[in-house]
Amino acid sequence: MFFEQIQQHGDNFSYVIADEKTRDAAVVDSSFNAGEIIKIIKSNKFNLKYNINTHGHSDHTAGNVELTSIFGAKIVAHKLSKVRFDIAVEDGDILNVGSVSINIIYTPGHTLDGICLLVDRKKILTGDTLFVGECGRTDFSGGNSKSMYDSLFNKLSKLNDNVELYPGHDYGLKPWSTIGEEKKSNYTLQPRSLEDFVTFMSQP
Repeated sequence: MFFEQIQQHGDNFSYVIADEKTRDAAVVDSSFNAGEIIKIIKSNKFNLKYNINTHGHSDHTAGNVELTSIFGAKIVAHKLSKVRFDIAVEDGDILNVGSVSINIIYTPGHTLDGICLLVDRKKILTGDTLFVGECGRTDFSGGNSKSMYDSLFNKLSKLNDNVELYPGHDYGLKPWSTIGEEKKSNYTLQPRSLEDFVTFMSQP
């Protein structure tokens, strides 16, 4: 499997995932990194099938139009997303990029349309749900602390500790982590009741 984390402008991460045999590829959160993504797709002669959005915020979707116009990739988003998309997904769906499987995990909290992507059950792309050392804000439109609690503690925290975690922003001390490391060191994942978590998230 080809897998590359891209950060060309600002603190947003984008990702290119591909099957090196079939040359089929997917981009996750095109963001402001379209220029570098285009170079990677063309230099590797990949067939870009999907342009996947972990959620609809513009800093994650900024390259959608450019990538679609150049490669004809289908835009993929959760069915509740307000961005224009070609393929709607929901919790439990699977996208196949050649032999690479991408499992959709619905993780609202930061936004109503938030999803995380479990790639071959080895890597989780978490968008703005979970960062290295932090979690996403819930005070934007569509944010909800109760939903974030469920996404963090009943979904992501229950993944295998060895699963590598790749966030949507470079906010931590390093660009990626693991679920196990975050459960130990990320203060937002420390054990709390739902009520305590909602109070915690409301604090400045």
